[in-house]
Amino acid sequence: MNLSVADAAPLAAEPVVRRPSLAGRTRAGLDAALAEIGVPEKERRMRVGQLWNWIYHYGVRDFQEMTTIGKGLRAQLAEHFSLDLPEVTAEQVSSDGTRKWLLRMAPTGPRDRGAEIECVYIPEVDRGTLCVSSQVGCTLTCTFCHTGTQRLVRNLTTEEIVTQLMVARDRLGDFPNRSAPEGAFVPNDGGRFVSNIVFMGMGEPLYNFDGVRDAIGVITDDQGLSLGRRRITVSTSGVVPQIGPLGDEMGTMLAISLHAVRDDLRNELVPLNKKYPIKDLLDACRNYPGLSNAKRITFEYVMLKGVNDSDAEARELVRLLKGIPAKINLIPFNPWPGTKYECSDWERIERFSEIVFKAGYASPVRTPRGRDILAACGQLKSETEKLSARARLMLEQGEADAAVTAH
Repeated sequence: MNLSVADAAPLAAEPVVRRPSLAGRTRAGLDAALAEIGVPEKERRMRVGQLWNWIYHYGVRDFQEMTTIGKGLRAQLAEHFSLDLPEVTAEQVSSDGTRKWLLRMAPTGPRDRGAEIECVYIPEVDRGTLCVSSQVGCTLTCTFCHTGTQRLVRNLTTEEIVTQLMVARDRLGDFPNRSAPEGAFVPNDGGRFVSNIVFMGMGEPLYNFDGVRDAIGVITDDQGLSLGRRRITVSTSGVVPQIGPLGDEMGTMLAISLHAVRDDLRNELVPLNKKYPIKDLLDACRNYPGLSNAKRITFEYVMLKGVNDSDAEARELVRLLKGIPAKINLIPFNPWPGTKYECSDWERIERFSEIVFKAGYASPVRTPRGRDILAACGQLKSETEKLSARARLMLEQGEADAAVTAH
């Protein structure tokens, strides 16, 4: 049968050509971008400094606002690059002021819709903490954690980690000459609205070591985003070989997702324990570079009713941590659809906290924040589609079209 032109299937739309963004790049990344458009080497250091100041200190989103850079170079930059941040596809605001953003990253290929991750802002009167993600999904499958039910898709790039902070500052009016949205709950102490960062979102940061390290380098640079390393906490479920290098190369605060005092129980709650048991984990903590009373390790302990919340377990926790400058965050379990666990009764949490406190450890009970929008600890889970291992490998090799076609 012959088909007329009208009957023929429509041609596929041409893929949108996106200009690569300079937002989130390291100084070396900015230098490479300038080299790409022909800026002479002897001039690039100065230009990198100018770009850095405009992008990270002032948070500009338009090259034309960079008035210290000549019009010709501004036009070149705008022709080849953008200053785009990840797309905010959804924003939820909790009754307690917590904000959760669902962010879609720029596509990595013509068939890629862009990975999605969640980022949470937790304001208090004297600080604003941003909980950032380091991976799309997670590989650890901790049984009490909602994020752990989403398989790992890929590591986030340095740029994708840094731009989570930039999105937060942009949305909160936390760059110079801007103001917070009307009615927003933000710190009122005169400081930055985002004053602290915790790597406690989606993913295991120490399985994305290089990306996290380079992102922290950008975030702490005092000519730009300018957060102190003591205001950044990297939380790990216990990737023992990377704990020492974390202290050496990043110098941040350390948090350990402990949650159990016996290997048999921790094997269930945090399966990574089968590879790195409690003794090995605590030995690494005792040797953490810079460890002192002024730089204590935070041990996180989620309170699970009838699972890990007995008096005996509180006393064993104290015994295990003897000699480690530490504080212990007791975290009321945050329920999520389909979980088999319940939160410990409040009286039980208080009794557990009392035992730990009397042994000389600070044992604050972390107030659940953002529960009503599934933004609390252990509740994050994006809607990114799971890719097969083969598809991910092909995507990383720049063969996204072939990967999608094959599936």
